[in-house]
Amino acid sequence: MNVGDRLLAGLVAVLWGLNFLAVRVGLDHFPPFFLAALRFLVLAVPVVLFVPRPQVPFRWLLGYGLGFGVMQFGLLFLAIDRGMPSGQASVLVQASAPFTVLLGALLLGERVSRRQLGGITLAVLGMAVIVVDRARTAALLPAALTVLAALGWAFGNLASRRARPDRPLRFALWMSVVPPLPLLALSAVMEGPGTGWRSFGHAFSADGWPGLVALVYIAVAGSVVGSGIWTALLRRHEAGTVAPYSMLVPVVGIVAAWLALKEQPTGWSLAGGAAVVVGVLAGTGWTPSAGRSRRKPARGGSAPLLRDLPGPVPDQTVGPTGRVQDTQRSRGT
Repeated sequence: MNVGDRLLAGLVAVLWGLNFLAVRVGLDHFPPFFLAALRFLVLAVPVVLFVPRPQVPFRWLLGYGLGFGVMQFGLLFLAIDRGMPSGQASVLVQASAPFTVLLGALLLGERVSRRQLGGITLAVLGMAVIVVDRARTAALLPAALTVLAALGWAFGNLASRRARPDRPLRFALWMSVVPPLPLLALSAVMEGPGTGWRSFGHAFSADGWPGLVALVYIAVAGSVVGSGIWTALLRRHEAGTVAPYSMLVPVVGIVAAWLALKEQPTGWSLAGGAAVVVGVLAGTGWTPSAGRSRRKPARGGSAPLLRDLPGPVPDQTVGPTGRVQDTQRSRGT
């Protein structure tokens, strides 16, 4: 990668890392399920009007939307709203990577190498350290909700793999059509039928504009802009070269939360977070030699968006946070 592309990859990591800060700001103005619904609704309306529907079976589009959209975002927003520090959330949600590998082995018959198993074990130990540290210092429920959010992301990844979209970005955009109605229903039941809509009206007042800015950032900068740049980078470079930059996301999330929200992680939570990051890199099959490979994707092939596919490195020659990935072969590497 040249200097310009490295800077772009770093920019995407910053955009995605600041997403967690924007969520924290948004939750000061909107209830969690309603904010998650708005996040997708902002994208769903223009997508239905202007983006052609991807040619994939509807059940996999629905599964991706329910797992990645409803379960992941709904539970993640609820966890942060209930007290999960946004910096720690940015680390713990990376558990989607080992979850994806394990579920792929259990449900799709994909092979898991010893290297991947070692990475998964390290990531799980890191998660356990964070959860135990949370249990000692604060309520355990928010951490448990964050882990379940990561599990939802993993289920979404499996549906995305089964869909095998020929237009990954179009598939990722159309996924946003699924979550709004389930999330709005959850909001009506758990937060009150009019609570979310009253908060939305208040967002246009003098005191509510930070929540509106946060919503726009989450939906546009964190999703469309970040995913667009990431997809462009993966069209020009090997997945093994680009993917490690996504591990800067929790670093940005922790630093941003520390600077803006005065969140001060404990030494144990930092150690657990480091174990999660290293375990994710090992568990997804990335090696330094993969990052140095000069082989490019086949011309005209669609590259996967690894932010939405934290599982094994996909086949780049076969041609999606949102997310978003291309067809994939289980390689056990």
